[in-house]
Amino acid sequence: MSDMNAQIIEAFRANDGVVGGPFEGKRLLLLHHIGRKTGQERVNPLVAAKDGDAYLICGSMGGAPKDPDWVGNIEAGSGETTVEVPGETLRVRTTIVRPDGPEWERLYGIWAEYWPDAKEYETRTTRKFPMIRLTPVSTVD
Repeated sequence: MSDMNAQIIEAFRANDGVVGGPFEGKRLLLLHHIGRKTGQERVNPLVAAKDGDAYLICGSMGGAPKDPDWVGNIEAGSGETTVEVPGETLRVRTTIVRPDGPEWERLYGIWAEYWPDAKEYETRTTRKFPMIRLTPVSTVD
């Protein structure tokens, strides 16, 4: 895990989900997933927009030419995972919505409006970013 991610995760957990800097005033969550090659648990802090009860995260990787590894890990997973949100840990159903999917434009629009840096990310690559809907199914004790 990068030092920056480790610092964000530490701040998230110490401050009930409140993280400053470029994330000031934005909703973050901590996505837990299992590395498809290593089998090790990974945690990524991600900006999350809301769509009803669901959380939307985006595989933008800041506009990198390929999807972040966590997208492949989620895709290879069981269809459920765990996320930490302020005040609770949730078990969520994961749905990956690719750019050729019928819902992609609406979901990406919600996320891009919530996270304005998305427009800059788009200028760095020709790929369209996968959207992941995280639908809560239960709380984790």
